[in-house]
Amino acid sequence: MTEYCIALDIGTSGLRSQLLDAETGKTIATSITARHPIPGMNVIDHVNYAMTAGRDVANGLIITAVNSLFSSFGADLSKVKVVAVCGNPFQLSLFQNIEIRDLAYAGKNMLESLGVVSPPRDGDILKASELGIKGMPDAVVMIPPAVTHEIGADAIAMLLITDVLDSKEPCIVVDYGTNAEMALVLNGNVYTGSAAAGPALEGQQIEKGMLASPGAIADVDIKSNGWECTVLDNSMKDAPGDVVDPMTGKVVAKGPMHSKAKGITGTGVVASIYCGIEAGVITPPAISSPDGAIHLQDGVNIFSKDIDEAGKAIGALRAGFLTLLIEAGIWTDDVKIAYMSGASGLYVDAKKALRIGMVLPGAEKIIQFGNTSIELARRLALGKVSLDDLREFAKRLRATHCMFATAKAFKDIYSIEYSLWSQGMPASEYNNMMDVYDLPHIPEPLKEPEVIRMAVTDLPETEGLKVKILENAGTVLSGEVEGCTECQSCVEECPENALTIVSEGGKIFGKIQSDRCAGTACRRCERICPVDVLRITPFKQAQSS
Repeated sequence: MTEYCIALDIGTSGLRSQLLDAETGKTIATSITARHPIPGMNVIDHVNYAMTAGRDVANGLIITAVNSLFSSFGADLSKVKVVAVCGNPFQLSLFQNIEIRDLAYAGKNMLESLGVVSPPRDGDILKASELGIKGMPDAVVMIPPAVTHEIGADAIAMLLITDVLDSKEPCIVVDYGTNAEMALVLNGNVYTGSAAAGPALEGQQIEKGMLASPGAIADVDIKSNGWECTVLDNSMKDAPGDVVDPMTGKVVAKGPMHSKAKGITGTGVVASIYCGIEAGVITPPAISSPDGAIHLQDGVNIFSKDIDEAGKAIGALRAGFLTLLIEAGIWTDDVKIAYMSGASGLYVDAKKALRIGMVLPGAEKIIQFGNTSIELARRLALGKVSLDDLREFAKRLRATHCMFATAKAFKDIYSIEYSLWSQGMPASEYNNMMDVYDLPHIPEPLKEPEVIRMAVTDLPETEGLKVKILENAGTVLSGEVEGCTECQSCVEECPENALTIVSEGGKIFGKIQSDRCAGTACRRCERICPVDVLRITPFKQAQSS
């Protein structure tokens, strides 16, 4: 009888899962959510939501999404024996429904005044049924340890899978995502940090943005007669799109993916920004076309506000890189190797990413990995690595964690990045601003670094298998809205089409598809309410409609 195990990665932008044959290790099915089930676009939004709406509500949303994912495999879940989970400390804590306030608040005095005691987070084995996971009564869930309450299993995965600790040269590794974990390895010491970059580099909060799926523009290149788009086909592979005039959108030459573009991924946004800066038509955030937009194929355009959103993310990344260097007492000419992990880190054109600031300035060799988090979950689920192995790894790991939120260098450098990307500061003024803060200059990035790509896709062993994407994981929040006039202003204002207002049994209810909601950082629906009666944080989880 075939027995199964499951690898699960709880990322800030969504959940990824793979069903594996426990004996052979072969991947049987892969399912991912289109978005994260907790309202919000990054880990800070998720923290705020969980703190205001309640930990139980946030936990319920994650578990519901997990159950939807596992159900989508179409397999007999009673044959699952092991589920291995990886993610950052906050996501894993919500998955387990344990204390999160020690992650949300900085400072021992604050935690002591609240009576908060950090849970161990040294790895655990729990019954799946006790966590609320359905259909697998005999399964256990394995949760890897953290190094500290701030440096989690995802950081261990990033360091372990990429083998950066064995590097004889200084190097930096970054897991690119809405919450970008990064580590600088220097003489056996590890300096870690985490930058809340936001979702723009994954195609979210972009006007025509979308996650990677068929019809997404994933790359853009400058050609002699225009800009050529690369579009993901039905098998999620790069395929040539149209060559267009970026100033007008006029099709210069039709490609095989003509008329098939639906939107643009984060990698496509990065490529568009690179091409625009290279061609001299983008001076962030302004675009010098007749209508202030970059025109790609099939009406997919890049706007100034998109550059602003992406620029804030790129700025947070570069500020994080440079802050770690300052923490370690070195600078850009000392670190020649940069590792890029995660989906964004794998699929993006590394040379373009380096040129616009997504990779450490001074990098001469760039090594692109896939999803290290789910790879660690796979190894744990298949018994290729044990919890004891990971605990020993965590103990041996000498790490200094830098809190970017309180680091002066990060604040100073990010203010320069903000001026560059959002306030129209010329790039030529960057190092002059570094002088103002008594910081060293950054070099001009190489145009032709060595690039090594270690994986074909960010999800292992999906060749020949369709990746199922759950557009709706069944996570719905509902609450009565007393005094609502049913004017629908809030519904029309919601930028993500997440909200509906319905009348049931003489009462008015708001219903939110939680994975579409931008959360506490948005609240546009609340602000537009003409009678000021809508409050979404008291909403509780409801059954999917």
